[in-house]
Amino acid sequence: MVGEMTNNGRIRQAFPGTRDLTSTEGSEYGPLEFTREDVEALLHERIKYKSKYNYKERCENTMDYVKRLRLCIRWFQELELDYAFEQEKLKNAMELNEKHCADLEVSLKEKEEELNMVIEELRKNFSSVQVQLAKEQTEKLAANKSLGKEKEARLAVEKLQAVLTEELAKTQGELQTANQRIHAVNDMYKLLQEYNSSLQLYNSKLQGDLDEAHETIKRGEKERTGIVENIGNLKGQFKALQDQLAASKVSQDDIMKQKDELVNEIVTLKVEIQQVKDDRDRHIMEVKNLQDEATKQNDFKDTINELEGKCSSQNKEIQELQDQLVASDRKLQVADLSTFEKINEFEEQKESISELKGRLEEAELKLIEGEKLRKKLHNTIQELKGNIRVFCRVRPLLPGENSSDDAKTISYPTSLEALGRGIDLMQNGHKHCFTFDKVFVPNASQEDVFVEISQLVQSALDGYKVCIFAYGQTGSGKTYTMMGRPGNLEEKGLIPRCLEQIFQTRQSLRSQGWKYELQVSMLEIYNETIRDLLSTNKEAARADNGVSPQKYAIKHDASGNTHVVELNVVDVRSTREVSFLLDHAARNRAVGKTAMNEQSSRSHFVFTLRISGFNESTEQQVQGVLNLIDLAGSERLSKSGSTGDRLKETQAINKSLSSLGDVIFALAKKEDHVPFRNSKLTYLLQPCLGGDSKTLMFVNITPEPSSTGESLCSLRFAARVNACEIGTAHRQVNGRPLDHRLSLG
Repeated sequence: MVGEMTNNGRIRQAFPGTRDLTSTEGSEYGPLEFTREDVEALLHERIKYKSKYNYKERCENTMDYVKRLRLCIRWFQELELDYAFEQEKLKNAMELNEKHCADLEVSLKEKEEELNMVIEELRKNFSSVQVQLAKEQTEKLAANKSLGKEKEARLAVEKLQAVLTEELAKTQGELQTANQRIHAVNDMYKLLQEYNSSLQLYNSKLQGDLDEAHETIKRGEKERTGIVENIGNLKGQFKALQDQLAASKVSQDDIMKQKDELVNEIVTLKVEIQQVKDDRDRHIMEVKNLQDEATKQNDFKDTINELEGKCSSQNKEIQELQDQLVASDRKLQVADLSTFEKINEFEEQKESISELKGRLEEAELKLIEGEKLRKKLHNTIQELKGNIRVFCRVRPLLPGENSSDDAKTISYPTSLEALGRGIDLMQNGHKHCFTFDKVFVPNASQEDVFVEISQLVQSALDGYKVCIFAYGQTGSGKTYTMMGRPGNLEEKGLIPRCLEQIFQTRQSLRSQGWKYELQVSMLEIYNETIRDLLSTNKEAARADNGVSPQKYAIKHDASGNTHVVELNVVDVRSTREVSFLLDHAARNRAVGKTAMNEQSSRSHFVFTLRISGFNESTEQQVQGVLNLIDLAGSERLSKSGSTGDRLKETQAINKSLSSLGDVIFALAKKEDHVPFRNSKLTYLLQPCLGGDSKTLMFVNITPEPSSTGESLCSLRFAARVNACEIGTAHRQVNGRPLDHRLSLG
């Protein structure tokens, strides 16, 4: 091992300065330092002497030369020992981190089993509560006893819920700690990869990193499954409590109605009692008057006896009414007590429902975080593999298309493994299943689509080459995905949203010392001819015969950068300037009407944004490229009904897309020769498909039953693209020049 060489071919040393190898001062003053020139000079040095016969002088020179050779050899040996010690130290640290991750995984599984047991107990308790409520509705006479039992059950449920909340909080904390440690381990792996790349050991350890990432994704999928089941259970509990709350409200309303009836009855009884009392007082007065008269006239004794009998009967009626009043008061007290208990129960159920809502929100948030982690790990694996990422988007049915359930040919699997990533297509009774990195259903918004690619767009600012292109048959929504609907802010396409994100990020990075310069170019490939869409000369932009009078040649340099000779490149400073350029390009682009699409794009549209960033504090420079491509749609002549110029356009489009298929087929088979030069489109996309770019393809599908054949071809092509390994993208960064020297000291 002859030391680690840098780009300029010099061995790194610890201290600056040069020295004369003919002196022996290095052995007496501090650590020895060698450069590549010193070593070569030492190896090719010839011993000089004044006289051939002065053997003493020749011996001394030879001994000095041997001593310097020994010092150089000892320097190399100690340098090699230092490298070996550092490598062993990093391996030990990696083993400790892997062991710690395994322990964390075991503890998480134990916590998950405990949570499942607690949830099962909660289910049993809630079923018993439901039985008690059913008995309460059917047996109103036993309401007090059932309410008492229900209170005891609810206290037990609250205790269990408190325990479950604590366990969930602990588990969430442990998961956050585990995520932090996973990030730390990932950072350590990055450092190790950089170190191993300098020692040419990257290929031997890449498979280990991939296996570990696969295991991490499997663990994330298991955690996600548990969280989804937990959310389902919580939703069931929430629905049961809502049913209980509704039943309690109905019962409370019935009790309030009974109370009102009893109050009205009591008021009526009080009025009747008052009337009877008045009658009794009046009859008593009459009896007294009659008694006074009876003392004078003994002839009225019979009348007096009759009046006394009436008074006694009225006294009995008054007593009965008073007993009824006392019974009504007791019923009213019982109704008030039952109403109070129902109100307390209602408040407890409201608190329980609010608590379950909080737990449900936490579980959903945890599920979202788990999905983000899964996506991040999946993207990391895709980048390590070097695969082209593929997103599938299904457009909604248009007015006039067959929307009946019997005519539906596209479905989406609901299993956890394929949820949000799978799509099934029925053709002639046969079911074809496909799985991509992401599948967008017809009701997915433009914002939902952009969120999935925002991190990929950010990579362009970090110094990577990024390419996003839309593929599909004509009328499947490619231009809508890339450009959106003009004048509608909510339906902006990916190109305007990408530019907004880049300008916003550029503004936020100014505080960190970054300054970015942005340049835009736009072209179209029409009938195998390149047109400059930013050209101000309309004749140069489009000729009558469809051929541009100006020749635009595609050039690839040694760094993998692509340039189109004589193409206009415009500096931009705001999204408003870019929007103006996009409108100008849209007016110049070739668009025509066919039987399948009123506004069919008749050319391949290529939008290129070159990003150059410089940090004054770190003197770091990055260069990124963002290519956004709207391919023309494939179409069948039997359906499109194209003739004349439209026929030539269709033939040119299908030929270029066929060449793209040949390139993808060659990449999938890892053939030595890839036919990039068969068309202008594939030759322009060579850096994006050749391994030095982060590439994503949108395959756009129409759900109309008559287009099932074209949709199946598009999905098969997309699956082949997703299986292509094009290599790992490299970041284009130029850093501050360093002192490339090593030393033993």
